[in-house]
Parts: sequence; C-alpha cells; structure tokens
Amino acid sequence: MPRRRRVWWETALLVTLAAAGLPALSKQSWGLLAAAMVTVALILMFRGFEDASASAREIALVATLGAVAALARVPFAVLPGVQPTTFLVIVAGLVFGCRAGFMVGATAALVSNFFLGHGPWTPWQMLAWGLAGVSAGYLARFRPRVGRWETAVFGFAWGYLFGWIMNFWFWAAFLHPHDWRSFLAGCAASFWFDTWHAAGNAAFGLLLGEPVTRVCRRFARRLRVDTVPLPSDREASATHRGNEDEGGRAGVGKP
Repeated sequence: MPRRRRVWWETALLVTLAAAGLPALSKQSWGLLAAAMVTVALILMFRGFEDASASAREIALVATLGAVAALARVPFAVLPGVQPTTFLVIVAGLVFGCRAGFMVGATAALVSNFFLGHGPWTPWQMLAWGLAGVSAGYLARFRPRVGRWETAVFGFAWGYLFGWIMNFWFWAAFLHPHDWRSFLAGCAASFWFDTWHAAGNAAFGLLLGEPVTRVCRRFARRLRVDTVPLPSDREASATHRGNEDEGGRAGVGKP
C-alpha cells in the first residue's frame, strides 16, 4: 500500500477509535453525538477504501464475504449472542488484511440489519465488527500463520470487546449519570450475553477455523498478481551482444 494511502487509512482508524471517547465532552445528547461521530468515522473509512483504488476482484471479494457474513447471522438470531459473523470477519482480516477485514465487518452489520432491524445501534455494530477485522489484519502481520487455537482465542476475546463497544453506545444513550459505575453496571448486565458470544466465536474458530481459512487463502492466491519487470534497453542490448559473442566463439574452427 502506498505511503499516502496508508497514512489516510491509519488516520481514519484513529478517528474511529477517538469517536468513542469524544461524546464525554458533551453534557447533552450523548447518544446522538456518539452516533453522529461514529457515522462520520465510518464514512471516512469507506472513503479511504474508495480512494485506495481497490481492484474489481477485491471489491467483489469484499461484497461476497460481507454478504455471507450477514446472511450467516440471520438464522442464528434466535440464539442470544451466538452467530458466526464475528468469526468470518476475523478470518477475512487474517487472510485479506486490515482494509478488507474492516469492509467485511461493516458491510455484514449493515446488510444483516436489513433483515434484523436497523436502529441507532447499526453504526456501532459496523464499528465493532470493522475493528474486529482490522485487529485481525494486524495480528496476521505479526503471526502470518494463525492456527485454529489462536483464531479461537482471538474470537473469544472479541466476543467481550464487541459487547463492551455496544455497551458504550447503550451507556451514552440511556444510562445516567455518565460515570464508570453506570458503565460497569451496563457491562455486568450484558455479561452472559457477551459470554455466549465469546464462546460461540471460540467454537467456530476451533471447528471451522482451519477449513475456512484454507479456502480464503486459496482465493487470496488467485487475487495476487506477481509482476516481472522487463529488462531495460541497455540490459537487453548487452545480453544480445553477449549471446552473439558466445555464438561467434562457438563457431571458431568449424567449416
């Protein structure tokens, strides 16, 4: 990734992370301000993806994985917290990188809520799943080969992280006063829901981590394009003269 695009992408990521804490500066409409700032941060991230000039194959891949992750969430809606969306977003980040991981996570939340219901929680779900994909992409930079146990542990941790991000939205919009005690009370109320989410992620990682990652890596190899630089005119002429000299020496003494 060129330096300019990488700086833009990382700046947008920092804005997204800061959006969760800036509402504390306002004494009124915390929930509205938080949702507005997260929405702006998401727009910046989508704009960064657009400015990155992604190939048609990458766009199709992100759209396909986002749709699969979204549709996989719908049948599991009857189970509290258990769904394969987080697992699929993490695998996308591990295999295809931070940018694709964020886009798959954000797309999965946006599309699945057309079936399950949109609301002020949608931008926060897009943020949470997008950050799960980004963090998985950074994990892959330090550990290129992540096994099923690492995927399970990482997914287990994100079960709670996802819940805490969503708790922040609920805390900013509905709980008063806005202090650590009320926030911890909200986290305690969602503890079992987050635990089921974490356990489901770990189970999907252990059972499906290796086969799903293997399939995604196969597609990643197909997306990769290796370029071989052409020799310069000077190198080509030198090679040609060398071949002529060798041919001349080989013909010495022959009739």
